[in-house]
Amino acid sequence: MSLSPRLIAPDKRGEDAEQTLRPQTLGDFVGQAAVRANLKVFIEAAKGRSEALDHVLFVGPPGLGKTTLAQIMARELGVNFRSTSGPVIAKAGDLAALLTNLEDRDVLFIDEIHRLNPAVEEILYPAMEDFQLDLIIGEGPAARSVKIDLARFTLVAATTRLGLLTNPLRDRFGIPVRLNFYSVEELEQIVRRGARIPVS
Repeated sequence: MSLSPRLIAPDKRGEDAEQTLRPQTLGDFVGQAAVRANLKVFIEAAKGRSEALDHVLFVGPPGLGKTTLAQIMARELGVNFRSTSGPVIAKAGDLAALLTNLEDRDVLFIDEIHRLNPAVEEILYPAMEDFQLDLIIGEGPAARSVKIDLARFTLVAATTRLGLLTNPLRDRFGIPVRLNFYSVEELEQIVRRGARIPVS
């Protein structure tokens, strides 16, 4: 049995983008009209200034598109997208590894940020405010503080439990975004788009 060259070709083709269920742009995203309009303004402003977008916090129940919107933001900004979740970042070194590998204006997405280890959260504060890591190396009298400069990145975080976020962390997000449930009409549009049924 021989495989079609298309099945093993590593290159993306035009039809690949059409086969994905996730929207690729803000224009493709169904629903959340006010959220999309605001994000478009913030994205255009950041691009116009050639600066990193301010940090964004998505709040809402599961399944409303927080991860998809984060990916779309990175795509529309023309930057790299890195993704992780709060429980995965167990220690300061894990966060340092993520942050030091970011390039200027990259988007770092942390899902379930309300589950972030409190010790790691403390390290995140100066990274978000001053784009610096302030780490303690060693223990006891030999311990010393080391400051590491970071690229100016955008942290996009998502939570289903806003009440579990500490005030200092919540206050560091310049763009808080609440996602709402979809209307019946929007759900119908999403299903039709996913099924590729033409909307008449």
